[in-house]
Amino acid sequence: MTYCVRPMVKEDLSQVSAIDREVFPTQWPPPNYRQELHNRLAHYIVVYDTAKTFDDPVVSSKKNRNHFLSCLLPWLRRDHEENENSIVFSRQYVIGFSGIWLMAGEAHITNIAVREQYQRQGVGELLLVSTVDLSREQRAETMTLEVRESNTIAQNLYSKYGFKQTGVRRGYYLDNRENAIIMSTESINSEAFLAQLQRLRESLAKKLPV
Repeated sequence: MTYCVRPMVKEDLSQVSAIDREVFPTQWPPPNYRQELHNRLAHYIVVYDTAKTFDDPVVSSKKNRNHFLSCLLPWLRRDHEENENSIVFSRQYVIGFSGIWLMAGEAHITNIAVREQYQRQGVGELLLVSTVDLSREQRAETMTLEVRESNTIAQNLYSKYGFKQTGVRRGYYLDNRENAIIMSTESINSEAFLAQLQRLRESLAKKLPV
């Protein structure tokens, strides 16, 4: 199998909504991702498993397994992606997604979600790396997010990528009034940040399937 990342398109909406319900079952009302695709401030990406198809998610040994690194930055290959038709998109087996809202040079990560069967396999980290790349492509200078106070695993991942706790939103999550930890980066365009990002990217590439 190989995991590839690309911009979210309307053909992904049914799978994205299903993943959202699986990962965030208590969130109400659920996000309107169709509307988000038309929001000029919002930018979303998905990661899909090239060895499966949505209509028949059976592992195939015939897929090309040699394109992992190029898949990390698919939006740099727009000529290829834009030639993909809706049938191809609708058959791709989406295993996770993430999104940002861009305002005043700051990219706010709205969510990172991965199918349960693909969790703890580096997919979330792949989405985070790709979201940083997306934010830089959109000329963001810094990034920020909220994470549940109890979600120390996610907090550790974000810390690894240069996010630091900058505040607390008390009672932020409506399902149980849990606090949200606000985490933000310094400049994502600094030499130090980019050098660390490259080291982490190379380390991740060795861990993910190719």
